[in-house]
Amino acid sequence: MSMQAGDRVRVSSPVVLFHHPKYRNQAHNAEGMEGTIKKILSDWQGRPISPNFPVVVEFSVEGAKRPFKAHLDSTELDVI
Repeated sequence: MSMQAGDRVRVSSPVVLFHHPKYRNQAHNAEGMEGTIKKILSDWQGRPISPNFPVVVEFSVEGAKRPFKAHLDSTELDVI
């Protein structure tokens, strides 16, 4: 099953993020967090690209002003 924008996903492996709104500038393991795929990067201005972390996932965080996004690899995610 391939992933596409709009799919709900769960982080399935240990991934350390430093930009989580509640843990800013601290290492935070995102494993188990659920979010929505916003886009999968494959081109830039009409030219094909090969980004290291092509899946942009948006996570909602209770108490945060807005959802935050993280760039992840498809191997780090499970579709739910």
